Amino acid sequence: MAALDEARALLREFPVVDGHNDLPWALRKQAGYDLDALDIAGDRSGHLHTDLPRLRAGGVGAQYWSVYVSCEEPDPVAATLEQIDCVRRLLDRYPADLAPALTAADLEAARREGRIASLMGAEGGHSIANSLGTLRGLYALGVRYLTLTHNDNVDWADSATDEPKAGGLTAFGREVVREMNRLGMLVDLSHVAATTMRDALDASSAPVIFSHSSARAVCDHPRNIPDDVLERLPANGGVAMVTFVPKFVLQAAVDWTVAADENMRAHGLHHLDTSPEAMRVHRAFEERNPRPVATVSTVADHLDHMREVAGIDHLGIGGDYDGTAFTPDGLDDVSGYPNLLAELLTRGWSKADLAKLTWQNAARVLGAAEDVARDLQTTRASSLATIEALDGPAGTG
Repeated sequence: MAALDEARALLREFPVVDGHNDLPWALRKQAGYDLDALDIAGDRSGHLHTDLPRLRAGGVGAQYWSVYVSCEEPDPVAATLEQIDCVRRLLDRYPADLAPALTAADLEAARREGRIASLMGAEGGHSIANSLGTLRGLYALGVRYLTLTHNDNVDWADSATDEPKAGGLTAFGREVVREMNRLGMLVDLSHVAATTMRDALDASSAPVIFSHSSARAVCDHPRNIPDDVLERLPANGGVAMVTFVPKFVLQAAVDWTVAADENMRAHGLHHLDTSPEAMRVHRAFEERNPRPVATVSTVADHLDHMREVAGIDHLGIGGDYDGTAFTPDGLDDVSGYPNLLAELLTRGWSKADLAKLTWQNAARVLGAAEDVARDLQTTRASSLATIEALDGPAGTG
């Protein structure tokens, strides 16, 4: 109890900058963006991880709202614009709680005002449709990071969960990274293949982020960060923001998911099928094989390892709330961050360490990206490169 009180006191001074929350997608899927039907002033639906009272209880001071759209979306640019519009409507609806933020200075201003700084991150390079002009347009609309891929490859970058095609980044992919550096948009390496991580670190002159990824040495899932990449963060200046998704943090959950997917395929069903028949098959499997449960300690194990490899100056938090069906015990929703800090305090983390984890590292990286952009904008013109010119038709290389 003393550790939990201490954690809450620290969060009042150094609140959490969370790297990834999928509330806009949840509002799209569950309510068609009807903000009356799912009112985050105090969600009573039981279907969301996120609302304003729980953000306050969790000590969240800044949130990157993901403006994610599916890789299968027929018009990903239009859908991304709808997601951006959703965030803007939330800001208009709750001005006493949510502050629009574009810069590190905006983060600090919101903290002084006691409001939650609201930034946006686009999750997946498919949102720019192979267009640097679209990338610049998203930046102009307030998007401050781009995750280079989601679950599927794009023409210019390999995803962690697709069959390798580009071998990392193509020539156009490296141009995307350079243009992001020039703009001041953070390069987000969650979801990308390890080859893409390494190529992006080679290409980027600004610090990168992992908006919601954990340690592969602790849990062997391709969505996680290998140690050799973590070791490069000090030289780059970037931040790895640990995620809470059980199948990314608990090896038993990874193994369980593989077995559950194999069971679906054995019944002639796709592992992502949500039809009544598929759900019947899945529920029967889960009754025979109870789902492994992650805990606060599971996530803390990742942070301990990531600190050992990358150092305390290169860690952050990206819970992925409302983007996952399951959460660890004690981190059930956005009110749970004090439980994680209390666990770390019992493991010997200092208040100075936790201030870096929650606020200071993420704020520093955003400011550093702005500094790099100011320098590049005096030496580098806006890129006119095209994927066809650099990679050939459809990114064939």
